[in-house]
Amino acid sequence: MMEKIRLNNINVAYEDQGTGPVVVLIHGYPFNRSMWAEQLLELAINRRVITLDLRGHGDSSISAGVATMSQMAEDVCALMDANGIERATIGGLSMGGYVTLAFYHLFPDRVENLLLADTRAQADTEEGKAARAEQAKKILAEGMAPIADMMLPKLLSPETVSKSPDVVKRVRDMILRTSPEGAVAALRAMAEREDHTELLSRIKVPTLIVVGAKDPITPVADSEKMHERIAKSKLVIIENASHVSNIEQPEQFNHAVKEFLDF
Repeated sequence: MMEKIRLNNINVAYEDQGTGPVVVLIHGYPFNRSMWAEQLLELAINRRVITLDLRGHGDSSISAGVATMSQMAEDVCALMDANGIERATIGGLSMGGYVTLAFYHLFPDRVENLLLADTRAQADTEEGKAARAEQAKKILAEGMAPIADMMLPKLLSPETVSKSPDVVKRVRDMILRTSPEGAVAALRAMAEREDHTELLSRIKVPTLIVVGAKDPITPVADSEKMHERIAKSKLVIIENASHVSNIEQPEQFNHAVKEFLDF
């Protein structure tokens, strides 16, 4: 059940289910908290699970200007404060992983464990920044539909695209629900985000790194680099999955998370 709360001058929509040690899951771009539906259902059996819509996404407010990864991390921390949560497992996929790393950088004492899914630590290349700028321009001119068409073959494996129309529709609908203004703010923020490569060796908490075997956006090599640098990390490669591995292969993804959290 969705709840809303006023934090950092925006309204944040979130869900809070289950009891026990807390897990906070942070969605990617350009999605919303519903991307974690299967994880919420499964993990809330033995955990208190919180999923939220980042600013400019889903049912949360759009903020003026660029919504930085640090601002989004501060929103997560404020949500934890408002719900009396001192420490939690913090996890994110793709852009949610960037926010997760920013969270650890800002609030390391608030982190019990980390989950980094289909993400990377390094900042955008100049080529990557230019691509985001082009995408932002296209969104402002044409809306989210062309972006959905462009992104879907990268977000989902060819097998999923051809054989699972329900999954394709779910991901496409999430993209179409994202406001153009929120998407553009997130694109600009990702282009400007810090490089957290040096942070990796300072991460002291147990960390699960998960990546789709066929992910072309944040390839397996990016996850291997993080695994090499984070001392207490475990790497799990999700077979037959691309960038949104938790949606394409929820059973594999959930098994990895549950084993990591020692259900």
